[in-house]
Amino acid sequence: MHTNPLYNVFTTILKRDLFFGIRRSGELVNPLIFFLIVVTMFPFALGTESALLRDIYPGVIWVAALLSVTMSLDRMFNSDYEDGTLEQMLLSQHPTTFIAMAKIVAHWLLTGVPLIVASMFLGLIFGLSYESLQAMLVTLLLGTPVLSLVGSAAMALTVGLRGGGMLLSLIILPLYIPLLIFSVAAVSNASQGLGFAGEIYFISAILVLSITLAPFATALSLRIRFG
Repeated sequence: MHTNPLYNVFTTILKRDLFFGIRRSGELVNPLIFFLIVVTMFPFALGTESALLRDIYPGVIWVAALLSVTMSLDRMFNSDYEDGTLEQMLLSQHPTTFIAMAKIVAHWLLTGVPLIVASMFLGLIFGLSYESLQAMLVTLLLGTPVLSLVGSAAMALTVGLRGGGMLLSLIILPLYIPLLIFSVAAVSNASQGLGFAGEIYFISAILVLSITLAPFATALSLRIRFG
C-alpha cells in the first residue's frame, strides 16, 4: 500500500519539529512561564477580591496568551534558518504550503496546548464557574490555532531579520484583536448565564478562514523572503 508523498512530507516535518521542540525544553517552557507570571501578577496588583478577578480573568488570559504565542513564534522558522535547514526545505520539490502547515501544527501542539491546560488550571484556582470554564476551553481550543496560523505568515516575512521581533509584534497583534473581542465576550456571557453560541460561530469562522489562507500566505511569504 502506497502512502501519499505529501502526507509523508507533512508527518516527517511535524515529527521532526515536535522532537526538536521537546528537546529544546527551555524554548518550550519560557512562553508558558511568561504566561503564568503575567496571569498570576494580577491578584497582587488588584487585590484578592474574587469577584473582580473572575470578571477580568478571561481578558487577562487572552492577552497573556497573545503575548506568549507572539514571543514563541520566532522558533517556528529561525532555528531552521540559522542552520540552513529551512533553505534546503524550500529548495526541495515539496510544496511549501505543506511544509508551512506542518510547522504551524507543531507550533500549536508545543505552545497552544500547554497554554490551554494552564488556563484551565488557573481558572479553577480563581474560582470560575463551570459555564465560564466551558466557554474558556472552547474559545481556547478554537482560538489558539488561529494565533499560530496568523503568526506564521508574519513570522515568515521577518525570519532572519535584525529587530524582526518588534516588527512581528507590530504586524500581528492588531490582527488578533477580533479574536480577542469575541473570545472574551463568549466567556463573559457564559459567566452571566447568557448564550455564547454567536461568539463561538464567529471564532469558528475566523479559524476556518485562517486554516484556508494562512498556509498559503506563509508559503508565499517564505518565497518572497528567500526569493
